[in-house]
Amino acid sequence: MSSAADSAEHITRVYDEEFARLRKMFSQMSGLAESQLDGALRAVSKRDSSLAETVRARDSEIDQIEADVDALVVRMLALRQPVANDLRYVVAMLRMSADIERIGDYAKNIAKRVPSLTQMPVSPVSRSVIRLGRLVQAMLKDVFDACVEEDLEKAIAVWESDDEVDELYTSIFRELLTYMMEDPRYISTGTHLLFIAKNLERIGDHATNIAETLHFRIEGARLDERRPKADRTNSVVVEADDDRSLDE
Repeated sequence: MSSAADSAEHITRVYDEEFARLRKMFSQMSGLAESQLDGALRAVSKRDSSLAETVRARDSEIDQIEADVDALVVRMLALRQPVANDLRYVVAMLRMSADIERIGDYAKNIAKRVPSLTQMPVSPVSRSVIRLGRLVQAMLKDVFDACVEEDLEKAIAVWESDDEVDELYTSIFRELLTYMMEDPRYISTGTHLLFIAKNLERIGDHATNIAETLHFRIEGARLDERRPKADRTNSVVVEADDDRSLDE
């Protein structure tokens, strides 16, 4: 009898330790993702190729932690067979780690553009791109805080703030196209800034995904699809000086 009790206690302890490992890996991944985005934005703002290279090199750290999360989740599903809240928690960690890995990839992609930007004239839209980055950075911090604190109100606020990101991205898209059409000297710079802005917009989307996953983990239900996508770049029409238009 004592042996059976000891065995059950051991299994429970190991189970708790595995959940603690998941929480620790999530904390490590989220901290790295925030650091990577901050580094990428500073590299763009300062046109610092050295810092950009550091961001690119560190992306493998996030990839490795995601692989560790995948392995642990598969182990837990196979050996522990969690149910109800525990199952939602494990599945949520798997989804969130995938989103964080993509956030790391987008930060790396932003950093890749920096060496090219250093060889080009400064665009008047650069400040708007950095402003978009800071907005996305705030979303990321808030959603990670919401996950740690299990704060649904904060998660929903992040989910709703994606509208602002999409609106600003659309504005930047339109402004950059206008500059490039009016002055061919800005075409190369504008193209790189467009890619950077799009990567930032996608990071915002992944922050939103994490907020949705947190809501599902806690409530067991999806957030209502009441917020339409505000990225309207597929229908932007820019008027050129010679009365020609570019319809993207």
